Amino acid sequence: MSSLPTENKESEMAKKETGAENVRWDLGCFYRSIDDPQIEQDVKWYITRAELFESDYRGKLGEALGRAIQARAELSMLGSKIGYFLFLSFCTDLNDEKVKSKMNGIEDRMQHAAGKHLAWVANEMCDLDQAVIDAAIESDPVVAHHRSWIEDIRKDKPHLLSTEVESALAMRSPFSSSSWSEFFDEVEADLRFPLDDEEHTMEEILDIMSYDPDSDRRARALKVIHDVFGGHFIKYSAQTLGLVVRENALENKERNYPHPMASRNIDNKVSDGIVEALHQAVKEAAGPLAVRHYRLKARLLGKERLLWSDRNAKPPFADTSVIPYQEAERMVLKAYRSFSPTLAELVQSMIDLRRIDAPVVKGKRSGAFCCYTMVPGQVPISYVLLNYLGTTRDVMTMAHELGHAVHGLLGYETQGILMGSAPTAYAETASIFGEMTTFNALKARLLEQGDERSLLALLMDKADGAINSVVRQIGFSNFERQVHGRVHEGGGWPTIEELNGLWMGTVKELYGEDGDVFDYRDTERLWCYIPHFHDPFYVYAYACGELLTQSLYALQGELKERFEPLYLEMLKSGGTKSLKGLLAPFGQDPEDPQFWANGIRISLGKMVDEAESLAKRLDLIP
Repeated sequence: MSSLPTENKESEMAKKETGAENVRWDLGCFYRSIDDPQIEQDVKWYITRAELFESDYRGKLGEALGRAIQARAELSMLGSKIGYFLFLSFCTDLNDEKVKSKMNGIEDRMQHAAGKHLAWVANEMCDLDQAVIDAAIESDPVVAHHRSWIEDIRKDKPHLLSTEVESALAMRSPFSSSSWSEFFDEVEADLRFPLDDEEHTMEEILDIMSYDPDSDRRARALKVIHDVFGGHFIKYSAQTLGLVVRENALENKERNYPHPMASRNIDNKVSDGIVEALHQAVKEAAGPLAVRHYRLKARLLGKERLLWSDRNAKPPFADTSVIPYQEAERMVLKAYRSFSPTLAELVQSMIDLRRIDAPVVKGKRSGAFCCYTMVPGQVPISYVLLNYLGTTRDVMTMAHELGHAVHGLLGYETQGILMGSAPTAYAETASIFGEMTTFNALKARLLEQGDERSLLALLMDKADGAINSVVRQIGFSNFERQVHGRVHEGGGWPTIEELNGLWMGTVKELYGEDGDVFDYRDTERLWCYIPHFHDPFYVYAYACGELLTQSLYALQGELKERFEPLYLEMLKSGGTKSLKGLLAPFGQDPEDPQFWANGIRISLGKMVDEAESLAKRLDLIP
């Protein structure tokens, strides 16, 4: 599953009809309904087959590796069928206690079965002689196809614990720090923020802070957020983060990882050098561009400096017209068709098979995401959740999530259930590519209409999104690196005041000192509502995906007709290649900081240059 990090949207638009009202997904490829008795039969069958898998193959991998891999894949497909149906059902109504209870109960049973009967596989795979594996690769096409999956498991050998410990950890995982993180979401949902004689939810107050046209109201919303966070919530948030960080530190020590990010980097198939090059480039190249962008925004808003609540504010001349849902579909399809008819056909199949849930309805999960997997019968599937309100950002979000969808369909169809999903570091490739193509289509539309003011607003909005994906996420990563690094080095858990200080240090490093561009009042507690911190070092993947995709996007003109087959082959690779190997056919080297700097220059840099030039031409700034 992958999701687009978005700020909350304009609540006043939720009342407008967009044509998305009846665009609901059909989950019939899984089960008929939440009451379908086949769900319980499949759960029992999953548990039985897990037991049979252990009895059939434990101690015998060397002589039956191909059959074992096939059986493991079948189990994964059955587990995905059950798990994804329950999750997607829950997302359309978070208040449905029946679905939630059923989902949690089944997850516990299946996780226990997997931990008890499947955890031994990695240890036994790592203990096999290489000669045995080489012989199986030569003689068995199933093993040959899964070579990269086997290699990935064996690379973890220095970090594996005993089979008994791995099994116990797997069975206990639903009750680890992740359970605190799940309850964190519920605590956060119960928060109420008083503003203008009304009490608002977290989603509503963040929406006001980010998008309300009244600057003073945005500032008051930020102050309310700061004040409410200063109560019990920041204490709970610090405790939750502390459990996550200390659990991660203990596991890193037990598994002999050299530093807190090592496990994530290995999972992402990126070297430590690539990750450092990314962080360095964002600090040196993207940070100054963000400062330029916000200085321009301040002038367009008529301000000397910005409050943090002005960060996502739209200029007063922004186009607020609603783009009907069906028109958005046509625009996205046309954009995809412009660079890949193959991908456009897959997008069309998502529409035809009703794999999209689009309207804003009470109880539905906010934001947007895409789930992709493979179900029994080796059928790849993708589902997209949107909350479509008709803004240009919503159109680009549609393109983004459908990019994830086609990436997942191609990856799983080519590589299968065990290797179909790309690591998070480059899972954003197709999504950002599709979003960028659609953005350029929106630009062309406004140019045809001669609406340069709306074009400037679109550029500013797109730059806001790029900064949120690159600079903001690397700022999050820097905060994590400091907090985890302190505990890793034995420095103890920081106080809330120290966490606030670490947070502000990472903000100022990228956005400038207090008073330079921003007045940072009421911002030091804003770390405490970021749920991504409960999945250590997940966040840098957004910046990685954004910048590598921008670099690839710029190669279209150079590679011409060679581009589409290279690009499709990249998407079909799923999780079988490292980032370095993935980019080699394009002649790109992610170890070089200049690769990331180029991605920044041709994306955010170009947008800021264009916006400044257009603002001057329109006499909106000197």
